[in-house]
Amino acid sequence: MTATELTRQRLIRTALELFTTRGYHDTTTAQIAKRAGIAEGTIYRHFASKQQLFNELYRAAQRWETKIVQETARDRAAGPAKAQLTAVAQGLVEGALHDTGVVKLGLLEPPGGILDDESRKTEHEFRLALERIVAEGKAQGSVRTGAVEIWAGVWLATIRHALEKVVAGDWKPSDTGVRLVIDAAWRAISA
Repeated sequence: MTATELTRQRLIRTALELFTTRGYHDTTTAQIAKRAGIAEGTIYRHFASKQQLFNELYRAAQRWETKIVQETARDRAAGPAKAQLTAVAQGLVEGALHDTGVVKLGLLEPPGGILDDESRKTEHEFRLALERIVAEGKAQGSVRTGAVEIWAGVWLATIRHALEKVVAGDWKPSDTGVRLVIDAAWRAISA
């Protein structure tokens, strides 16, 4: 890896840490630069603005989430929708333990008006991937009648509780609470 690539990676890691601990609005480019050990102007060699840096991080988080959903859906051994959603939930929970900042940024802290069009599109792709599994469950008769978008949202809102607990360090992925939340998410949408 080149020195430029290493600097960019350090910058990204630092920005992720600060955005998820201090918040977007309370994080300045000067703080990011100082913590990353670079000059503030170096940020602008990599990103046009703090907002662009945030959006790049957000899109990466959304792509990671989408990959978990898509890999689960492609796995023929994953089984029916309930098993697929359980596998997705477990993947997200494991991520909450190992990639806390990514999960916080992508799933737990609504970014509001900061997102650009590309980030909203990436976020939408994650939701569509999740909705495909829910639609499959609906076709199998295992998910309630009604809008797939609503049931995917209900399922995800429930799973967020477990993600918050894991990110906060209150729960481990193997804890009973995680299993209970995953079961509750399924019961909330099951036929």
